Amino acid sequence: MILVGIGANLPGADGSLPRATCEAAAAALQTLPGLRLACLSGWWESAPVPPMPGAPWFVNGVARLEGGIDPATLLAALHGIEAAHHRERPYPNAPRTLDLDLLDCNGTVSDTPALRLPHPRLASRAFVLRPLAEVAPEWRHPVTGAGLPELLAALPPQEIRRL
Repeated sequence: MILVGIGANLPGADGSLPRATCEAAAAALQTLPGLRLACLSGWWESAPVPPMPGAPWFVNGVARLEGGIDPATLLAALHGIEAAHHRERPYPNAPRTLDLDLLDCNGTVSDTPALRLPHPRLASRAFVLRPLAEVAPEWRHPVTGAGLPELLAALPPQEIRRL
């Protein structure tokens, strides 16, 4: 099971709303060779984490893909989709037109500068765990073994709502 977080909080270069950009990104995931979009969560709206006064809220979701692919190859493809949507990285946690995070890739564990799996902050973010629970309720953290009920119960308070 491959899990990809999808998020945006800035309009696209064409003026499209963040949700439309997220939907376009989900459609682009369906075109990746050797992969199949098995499930897409509903969309959630959340405050930026960490808090950033004045920054717009994010639209977030999670896609579950099926197939076999090298995680580094998939990460490069995700970065290509981000670039097609004019993603810029001026500073850490900056507002963005699109953010695609490789959350888990068939249970691979990697901690290199180029590839960190599972995503190092997924367990502390409601905007990841709530939509993840919709597409893979049986998912367990590949390092800690914790299931979603346990991870959700441990979350600190965060501003999030279902769209």
